Amino acid sequence: MTSRLLLAALGLIALTLPAHADGEVQKLITAADKARLDKYGETRKAALEEAKAGNPTEVKQLDELLAKPLVAFSDKDLTGSWKCRTIKAGGLSPLVIYSWFKCKVTDDGSGWRLAKISGSQRTTGRFFDDGEKRAIYLGSFSVNEDKAKPYGSGSESDQVGYAFRNSATEWRIEFPAPYYESKLDIMEFKR
Repeated sequence: MTSRLLLAALGLIALTLPAHADGEVQKLITAADKARLDKYGETRKAALEEAKAGNPTEVKQLDELLAKPLVAFSDKDLTGSWKCRTIKAGGLSPLVIYSWFKCKVTDDGSGWRLAKISGSQRTTGRFFDDGEKRAIYLGSFSVNEDKAKPYGSGSESDQVGYAFRNSATEWRIEFPAPYYESKLDIMEFKR
Protein backbone atom coordinates (compact mmCIF):
# COMPACT_ATOMS: atom_id res chain seq x y z
CA MET A 1 0.00 0.00 0.00
CA THR A 2 2.86 2.40 0.81
CA SER A 3 4.36 2.07 -2.67
CA ARG A 4 0.94 2.86 -4.20
CA LEU A 5 0.66 6.01 -2.11
CA LEU A 6 4.17 7.03 -3.10
CA LEU A 7 3.39 6.47 -6.81
CA ALA A 8 0.15 8.46 -6.46
CA ALA A 9 2.00 11.32 -4.75
CA LEU A 10 4.66 11.32 -7.46
CA GLY A 11 1.93 11.38 -10.09
CA LEU A 12 0.34 14.44 -8.49
CA ILE A 13 3.69 16.19 -8.35
CA ALA A 14 4.32 15.41 -12.01
CA LEU A 15 0.99 17.01 -12.97
CA THR A 16 2.18 20.35 -11.60
CA LEU A 17 5.32 20.36 -13.75
CA PRO A 18 5.58 21.37 -17.39
CA ALA A 19 5.93 18.54 -19.90
CA HIS A 20 9.39 17.00 -19.68
CA ALA A 21 12.04 17.60 -22.32
CA ASP A 22 12.39 13.85 -22.70
CA GLY A 23 12.73 14.13 -26.41
CA GLU A 24 9.17 15.29 -27.10
CA VAL A 25 10.22 18.92 -27.53
CA GLN A 26 13.04 17.79 -29.81
CA LYS A 27 10.49 15.99 -32.00
CA LEU A 28 8.25 19.07 -32.20
CA ILE A 29 10.67 22.01 -32.44
CA THR A 30 11.33 23.29 -35.96
CA ALA A 31 14.89 23.61 -37.26
CA ALA A 32 14.47 27.42 -37.38
CA ASP A 33 13.38 27.56 -33.74
CA LYS A 34 16.15 25.22 -32.63
CA ALA A 35 18.60 27.62 -34.33
CA ARG A 36 17.00 30.58 -32.48
CA LEU A 37 17.46 28.83 -29.13
CA ASP A 38 21.04 27.87 -30.06
CA LYS A 39 21.78 31.60 -30.57
CA TYR A 40 19.72 32.73 -27.56
CA GLY A 41 22.70 34.06 -25.54
CA GLU A 42 24.18 36.21 -28.28
CA THR A 43 20.76 37.43 -29.49
CA ARG A 44 19.77 38.37 -25.93
CA LYS A 45 23.05 40.18 -25.32
CA ALA A 46 22.73 42.25 -28.53
CA ALA A 47 19.08 43.10 -27.85
CA LEU A 48 19.73 44.20 -24.26
CA GLU A 49 22.67 46.32 -25.42
CA GLU A 50 20.38 48.13 -27.89
CA ALA A 51 17.69 48.47 -25.20
CA LYS A 52 20.04 50.66 -23.12
CA ALA A 53 19.35 53.49 -25.60
CA GLY A 54 15.63 53.41 -24.74
CA ASN A 55 13.60 55.59 -22.40
CA PRO A 56 15.52 55.69 -19.06
CA THR A 57 12.39 54.84 -17.05
CA GLU A 58 11.73 51.78 -19.20
CA VAL A 59 15.40 50.78 -19.13
CA LYS A 60 15.23 50.83 -15.33
CA GLN A 61 12.09 48.63 -15.37
CA LEU A 62 13.79 46.14 -17.68
CA ASP A 63 16.96 46.08 -15.57
CA GLU A 64 14.90 45.46 -12.41
CA LEU A 65 13.02 42.60 -14.05
CA LEU A 66 16.17 40.90 -15.31
CA ALA A 67 17.99 41.34 -11.98
CA LYS A 68 15.43 39.25 -10.08
CA PRO A 69 16.79 35.86 -9.01
CA LEU A 70 15.48 32.75 -10.73
CA VAL A 71 13.64 30.09 -8.75
CA ALA A 72 12.56 26.55 -9.58
CA PHE A 73 9.35 25.72 -11.43
CA SER A 74 8.94 22.41 -9.60
CA ASP A 75 7.25 23.77 -6.49
CA LYS A 76 4.64 25.96 -8.20
CA ASP A 77 1.57 25.42 -10.32
CA LEU A 78 1.26 28.23 -12.89
CA THR A 79 -2.34 27.48 -13.82
CA GLY A 80 -4.84 30.30 -13.58
CA SER A 81 -5.21 33.90 -14.69
CA TRP A 82 -2.26 36.27 -15.04
CA LYS A 83 -1.69 39.81 -16.13
CA CYS A 84 0.95 39.89 -18.84
CA ARG A 85 2.82 42.42 -20.91
CA THR A 86 5.34 42.33 -23.71
CA ILE A 87 8.69 44.09 -23.67
CA LYS A 88 10.42 44.49 -27.04
CA ALA A 89 14.20 44.97 -26.90
CA GLY A 90 16.36 45.91 -29.88
CA GLY A 91 15.33 45.98 -33.50
CA LEU A 92 13.01 48.70 -34.83
CA SER A 93 13.09 50.58 -31.51
CA PRO A 94 15.63 50.27 -28.70
CA LEU A 95 13.00 49.41 -26.08
CA VAL A 96 9.19 49.34 -25.90
CA ILE A 97 7.22 48.20 -22.85
CA TYR A 98 3.52 47.61 -23.52
CA SER A 99 0.59 47.84 -21.11
CA TRP A 100 -0.74 44.90 -19.15
CA PHE A 101 -3.15 42.44 -20.76
CA LYS A 102 -4.76 39.13 -19.74
CA CYS A 103 -3.18 35.70 -20.02
CA LYS A 104 -4.28 32.30 -18.83
CA VAL A 105 -2.34 29.12 -18.09
CA THR A 106 -4.15 25.79 -18.12
CA ASP A 107 -3.06 22.18 -17.67
CA ASP A 108 -4.60 19.65 -20.05
CA GLY A 109 -2.87 16.70 -18.37
CA SER A 110 0.15 16.83 -20.66
CA GLY A 111 1.56 20.04 -19.21
CA TRP A 112 1.00 23.78 -19.01
CA ARG A 113 -0.55 25.67 -21.91
CA LEU A 114 -0.51 29.45 -22.27
CA ALA A 115 -3.03 31.69 -24.00
CA LYS A 116 -2.78 35.49 -24.18
CA ILE A 117 -6.46 36.38 -24.27
CA SER A 118 -6.52 40.16 -24.66
CA GLY A 119 -4.63 42.74 -26.69
CA SER A 120 -4.01 42.71 -30.43
CA GLN A 121 -0.94 40.44 -30.42
CA ARG A 122 -1.72 36.97 -29.08
CA THR A 123 0.13 33.77 -28.35
CA THR A 124 -0.95 30.26 -27.55
CA GLY A 125 1.40 27.41 -26.81
CA ARG A 126 2.86 24.78 -24.54
CA PHE A 127 5.74 24.48 -22.07
CA PHE A 128 8.37 21.75 -21.86
CA ASP A 129 10.70 21.20 -18.91
CA ASP A 130 14.30 22.22 -19.61
CA GLY A 131 15.88 21.87 -16.19
CA GLU A 132 14.99 23.04 -12.71
CA LYS A 133 14.87 26.78 -13.46
CA ARG A 134 13.99 26.93 -17.16
CA ALA A 135 11.27 25.71 -19.50
CA ILE A 136 10.97 25.83 -23.29
CA TYR A 137 7.88 27.46 -24.78
CA LEU A 138 6.66 26.47 -28.24
CA GLY A 139 3.78 28.64 -29.39
CA SER A 140 1.94 30.33 -32.18
CA PHE A 141 1.59 34.09 -32.75
CA SER A 142 -1.70 35.51 -33.97
CA VAL A 143 -3.32 38.92 -34.24
CA ASN A 144 -6.62 40.02 -32.70
CA GLU A 145 -9.29 37.34 -33.05
CA ASP A 146 -7.51 35.42 -35.84
CA LYS A 147 -7.35 31.71 -35.05
CA ALA A 148 -3.84 30.69 -34.04
CA LYS A 149 -2.16 28.31 -36.46
CA PRO A 150 -0.71 25.09 -35.08
CA TYR A 151 2.93 25.31 -34.01
CA GLY A 152 5.13 24.35 -36.97
CA SER A 153 3.05 26.31 -39.51
CA GLY A 154 5.87 28.68 -40.45
CA SER A 155 8.22 31.41 -39.31
CA GLU A 156 5.56 34.16 -39.26
CA SER A 157 3.52 32.41 -36.58
CA ASP A 158 5.92 30.00 -34.81
CA GLN A 159 7.30 31.20 -31.48
CA VAL A 160 10.00 29.76 -29.27
CA GLY A 161 11.38 30.97 -25.98
CA TYR A 162 12.77 30.16 -22.59
CA ALA A 163 10.55 30.62 -19.53
CA PHE A 164 12.01 31.66 -16.17
CA ARG A 165 10.28 31.98 -12.80
CA ASN A 166 11.16 34.73 -10.30
CA SER A 167 8.65 34.03 -7.52
CA ALA A 168 5.23 32.53 -6.82
CA THR A 169 3.66 35.57 -8.49
CA GLU A 170 6.15 36.52 -11.22
CA TRP A 171 7.68 34.80 -14.25
CA ARG A 172 8.60 35.55 -17.85
CA ILE A 173 9.28 34.10 -21.28
CA GLU A 174 12.17 35.40 -23.40
CA PHE A 175 11.66 34.99 -27.17
CA PRO A 176 14.95 35.33 -29.10
CA ALA A 177 14.75 36.76 -32.64
CA PRO A 178 10.96 36.97 -32.99
CA TYR A 179 9.67 37.34 -36.55
CA TYR A 180 8.29 40.85 -35.98
CA GLU A 181 9.83 44.14 -34.83
CA SER A 182 12.46 43.30 -32.21
CA LYS A 183 15.53 41.22 -31.44
CA LEU A 184 14.13 39.92 -28.13
CA ASP A 185 10.59 39.85 -26.82
CA ILE A 186 10.08 39.33 -23.11
CA MET A 187 6.59 38.43 -21.93
CA GLU A 188 6.30 39.28 -18.24
CA PHE A 189 3.64 37.69 -16.02
CA LYS A 190 2.33 38.84 -12.62
CA ARG A 191 -0.51 38.02 -10.22
